[in-house]
Amino acid sequence: MRGVRWGDDGVVIDEPTADRGEVVMDVALASIRGTDIHLLRETGARHVLGHEFAGWVDGVPHAVEPTVFCGVCEQCRAGHTQRCTGGRVNIGVAADGGLADRVLLPDYALVALPDGLTVEDASLVEPASVSWHGVRRAELEPGESVAVVGAGSIGLLAVAALRHLGHDASIVARHPHQRAAADRFGAGPATGARRVIDAVGGEAGLARCGELVRPGGRVVLLGVSTGTMPIPAVATLVKEITWIGSIGRCVHDGVRESDEVAAMLAARPEIAETVITHRFALDDAAEAFRVADDRASGAIKVALHP
Repeated sequence: MRGVRWGDDGVVIDEPTADRGEVVMDVALASIRGTDIHLLRETGARHVLGHEFAGWVDGVPHAVEPTVFCGVCEQCRAGHTQRCTGGRVNIGVAADGGLADRVLLPDYALVALPDGLTVEDASLVEPASVSWHGVRRAELEPGESVAVVGAGSIGLLAVAALRHLGHDASIVARHPHQRAAADRFGAGPATGARRVIDAVGGEAGLARCGELVRPGGRVVLLGVSTGTMPIPAVATLVKEITWIGSIGRCVHDGVRESDEVAAMLAARPEIAETVITHRFALDDAAEAFRVADDRASGAIKVALHP
């Protein structure tokens, strides 16, 4: 069986075998996230990469929530499995992931696909649910306008979620192809707002958030930063800004955010058409990662299929 991991080209890995409470998925499509590029470049990870993927289990198509959690800690019982304190593990980050022919999963990781969402587009359920969760963390009022900093896949999927939920959106986009995608979703150039979503991370992105957010506003941190976050102190103090973290996805009111996102993607096929810009065969993983890492290549989301 083939898989993609650091330092290997077309590596052969062991076939997964399911135990009680587990399933083996035949992968249909896995997409590359910035985290995957970071793991390849910085950490030398020896597990199979990929936490955005979808495929078939016993011939039935599913998307995946790629988080292993305990299910019994206080956070899990409250539906906040992304905050699990009992040993949370992210598939494709700290365990073998979906950039392979097949992958082993806990059975609770499966997300049923609604009519209208094909398995070839369903790898977007994972990143879109991350963006959806960030939008919910913004605690928006009906019809409110939101500014998004960063027009990679997470930022654009945040715009898609905002528009689907009836909100206006504006966005900071660096590249022409990102601007074109944002225009297709109905998001103009970034303007000041009471709520701002950071989809970049890093000093420049957070500084821009501090400029855009209005006094008394909230900034939701979706962009991944390592080490200390360089929050703009003067803007935070003068404007009394609230900075709030957002990670993964959760269950609220008995509903999984992944299910809500799957329904959105089924209702709005233009999201996948716009965001998934490149598709490669798994054997061409090296070229796929090169394209995904080239910000000027025109790529938004690069996906691979076995």
